[in-house]
Amino acid sequence: MSEYSIRPGGSLKLKGGVAEGGIVKKKKKKSKAKSEASTKNQELEKVKELLFQEEDVDRTPSGSGRNSPSVSGGPSRKTEAEKRFEEVQKRRLGQRVAKLANKTHKDRVSEFNSHLESLSEHHDIPKVGPG
Repeated sequence: MSEYSIRPGGSLKLKGGVAEGGIVKKKKKKSKAKSEASTKNQELEKVKELLFQEEDVDRTPSGSGRNSPSVSGGPSRKTEAEKRFEEVQKRRLGQRVAKLANKTHKDRVSEFNSHLESLSEHHDIPKVGPG
């Protein structure tokens, strides 16, 4: 008999059993329909909270202690241009969020398709090969 005539049977034994994490199963994916709607709502809530927090910070009185930082009292550290810039950024962010919240996925796809239809044939995928 040669060295290769005897073969052990059975499956390959790996280090670490099932209990020790030898076999790892893939996790199931959650449905996207619920998660998309929930993420949009969460984004809207976050933006609203941030806007309200910044408004509340502007309205709160300064600290009474000597070492406490004063928010509205004393000289402001931001210039007028910086203040206007931040206001415009807040407004644009609010408009962008409102615009995204109004459209559904179906609306976005149809808008994208109409945009593609309006493009010239120069942007089309060329045919390659016979037929």
